[in-house]
This record gives sequence, C-alpha cells and structure tokens, in this order.
Amino acid sequence: MVSYMNALLYGVGGLVVAGMALLVAFQERLVYVPVLPGLTKSYPITPARLRLAYEDVWLRSSDGVRLHAWFIKLLPDCRGPTILFFQENAGNIAHRLEMIRIMLQRLNCNVFMLSYRGYGASDGYPSQHGITKDAQAALDHLSQRTDIDTSRIVVFGRSLGGAVGAVVAKNNPDKVAALIVENTFTSILDMAGVLLPFLKWFIGGTGSTGPKILNFLVRSPWNTIDVMGQIKQPILFLSGKQDEMIPPSQMQMLYAKAAAHNRRCVFVEFPNGMHMDTWLAGGDHYWRTIQQFLEQHAPEKKEDESSHNDDDKGTR
Repeated sequence: MVSYMNALLYGVGGLVVAGMALLVAFQERLVYVPVLPGLTKSYPITPARLRLAYEDVWLRSSDGVRLHAWFIKLLPDCRGPTILFFQENAGNIAHRLEMIRIMLQRLNCNVFMLSYRGYGASDGYPSQHGITKDAQAALDHLSQRTDIDTSRIVVFGRSLGGAVGAVVAKNNPDKVAALIVENTFTSILDMAGVLLPFLKWFIGGTGSTGPKILNFLVRSPWNTIDVMGQIKQPILFLSGKQDEMIPPSQMQMLYAKAAAHNRRCVFVEFPNGMHMDTWLAGGDHYWRTIQQFLEQHAPEKKEDESSHNDDDKGTR
C-alpha cells in the first residue's frame, strides 16, 4: 500500500513538473502564433488584391514598439461606423481580408486592422502587456482622426481578439461606443486545461476547482471573464455552437458575467458556426445581427443634431 501511494505521489509530482516545464518553455507558442505552419510572417496579400482602397498606418506603442495596421474604407467619404478589428491568435491580418471585404459591404463601415507586435509587419514580440499597449495605440490613433465619426468607433474581437477588445473597451468608456466579441475564452488559465487536460487540476481561472498552484507561471492569463464584469458599453456576443477550439460554454459564461452588471448585452448563437467560420456559417443572420446592433448602439447622427453640436462648439 505504501509503495502504491509513493508511486501515485511520484506520478502526480511528475505531471506537475512536466506541466511546469511545458508552460515555461512553450506557453507563448501556444497563445501567440504569428506564423502559420508552412507560411511566412509576411502578408500573403494586401487589401488591393481584393480591390479595397486602404491606407498603410504606422504607429508607435507607448513603449516604443513600431506597429503596422491597415485602415480600409468602403468609400473615401464613408462616415459610417468604424470597426476596430482585433484578430485571432494565429496568422496575420491578411488572412482575415475576405471576411473584412464582406463586412465593409454588409455594414457600410470603415475597418481598422491592427497587427499586434510580432505579427505581420509589426516589430517586437507578443505578450499580454505589450498587445494591450498596441490596442490602446490603435484606438488613440482612430480617436484623433478627422475623416471618421469618432463617436461611432466599435471594437470587434474574435477569439484572442475578444480578450484584447474587452480590455480596450473597459479602459476607454469615452472612446468606444460598443463591443462585439466572437468565440472568445473566459481566460487562458481555463484554456490551459482545455488544451492540456492534465493541467486543469493545477491551473484555472475564477470559479474553477483545484489548487491552481501553477497559475503564477502563466505570463498571459487574459482573464476576460473578470474584465467583462467591468464593461459599461453595449456588448454583442456571437457564439458558434460547433466551436472546436474554445468550448461554447465559455462564451455563455462571459455573457452571464457581463449581463449581471450591464443590461445592454445581447447573446446570439449560430448552430453551425465553428471557431473560425461562424461569420460564414451564420450567413445573412450573422450580418443582420451585427447591423441591427450597430444601428442601435452606434447610430448615424441626424443632420439637425450635428448642426446643433456645431453651433454649440461655435458659442464656446
């Protein structure tokens, strides 16, 4: 009996040590994948390939990292909503262009696509602390532009991008009109147990069971569920029921956390949506859902309202 217990303890200890080694050595490679297997870091295409007029934008994050972005308009004088799009963890912004092309047409909007540090043409190496700074630099840039309606900036994040967008929305209630999150996780701490099941007893986010003794090793925890409870703007949750990477239950948990503090939350499921193709599988229903959300929470200013605001500015 003693030898059996010793063997069990040694086995558990071995799993903990193995888990620690994996986390220390490979966690950035699991969380951030700027280069897809068999491809290069550079953009395979630009918006011009899809006949989209665009502007190359170069930014500096607050810590000095040089960042690249694309600002795409359907029309040069488009004053519709401006979508600040934060992508998934794998690949670069060029891999999202087909979806963005349809977004422009269906939503009559502008789209600003940021390359996180270490992604695409941006310098640096990805980390939660750094990407948060990058996202803020992108929003600050948009907020200072004179060719868009800055009252209609909407953050849209998919997967990792949803975690990024949630932080930006929380930190900027005066600059972000609304938030859209799609197929996003509750936290990387919870995802560690999904990707490496034997770790779920030792790593976990808010509400998880187990000792969570390895949480301190996770350098990019992205505790999205904690952030959701602090967001004041309207939030649209888009969930693919067939998501093969992030359990759809995590999206439901995000919604529940947000809705407990924010009455302007909407949760919409797409029965055939997988992690990367919910926008495609959802078809017309997907785009109409977003369009209605934007019409309600980032509406076009009426002429008389704009004139009244201009008059007020002139009398100050």
